[in-house]
Amino acid sequence: MTSVEIPPHLFTQIDHVGLAVADLDAAIELYEKTFGMKLAHRETNEEQGVEEAMIAIGDSDNKLQLLAPLNENSTIAKFLDRNGPGMQQLAYRVTDVEQVSTILRERGVRLLYDAPRRGTADSRINFVHPKDAGGVLVELVEPAADTAH
Repeated sequence: MTSVEIPPHLFTQIDHVGLAVADLDAAIELYEKTFGMKLAHRETNEEQGVEEAMIAIGDSDNKLQLLAPLNENSTIAKFLDRNGPGMQQLAYRVTDVEQVSTILRERGVRLLYDAPRRGTADSRINFVHPKDAGGVLVELVEPAADTAH
């Protein structure tokens, strides 16, 4: 069986670590006041059923994504019911989410969406099923063109 190599330039870095929280304002306050981190971006994503905040870690490009449910049917609400607050996903930055998705599918990896969806700040995202990623929900993030680093 020949497999297509994923060119090294397609995965560029860890984009963020997603944390499920019940109260977004309280979580933002915790990270700002306790750890001295700064709110970099906040938005509501109706499609994903979350209110979210990106927290900048120092002067680095590393971020925490705080995710609070908009309603009891959201994936984050279900995660909180099942697991309580904590790490919900690990996100890798990619240069081409469709190309990475195609290669991963060719390797038998299940992705949650047939086509990329809108993520934070107009990024394009997809998720690798945790059962195909060592028990971790992996997010693939292609930043919007004007926010790519």
